[in-house]
Amino acid sequence: MQQWFDDYGVSHQNATNKAIHWICVPSIFFSIVGLLSLIPLPFGSFSADVELYSHIGSLVIIFGLLFYLRISFPIFLGMAIFSAAVLALAAVVNLAYPQFAWVIYLTIFIVAWVGQFIGHKIEGEKPSFFKDLQFLMIGPAWLLGFIYRRLGVRY
Repeated sequence: MQQWFDDYGVSHQNATNKAIHWICVPSIFFSIVGLLSLIPLPFGSFSADVELYSHIGSLVIIFGLLFYLRISFPIFLGMAIFSAAVLALAAVVNLAYPQFAWVIYLTIFIVAWVGQFIGHKIEGEKPSFFKDLQFLMIGPAWLLGFIYRRLGVRY
């Protein structure tokens, strides 16, 4: 995990870029899951509660969590908790704004990516995912790594 964080950190040295990432990376994660939460899975569910989470967004999160599990169990646990919170928030948005949820998610997605590119312009470095698409998965974990270090949690 540390090797991933070190490689990702090369293009994330500037304090302003890091601050932007603290806002934009979770926002992008949320907006992608939110958009995907609007695409139901083809099989039915047993209850309305389960139906709230029976969508492509949940499936993508499961595959993402498998990626983290391969690398670090503590990061997997933290990302599972964060992912559960994102899924719950998406369910709230979908229930509260069924006709406009996609607009909310798309707006967040666009604004957050603009922020990311501004941060990298300030940094003077291209985003890491230009080098390897797996870095799209490392961004949220990289932030979690800061929290773990602050709490003294080994990853």
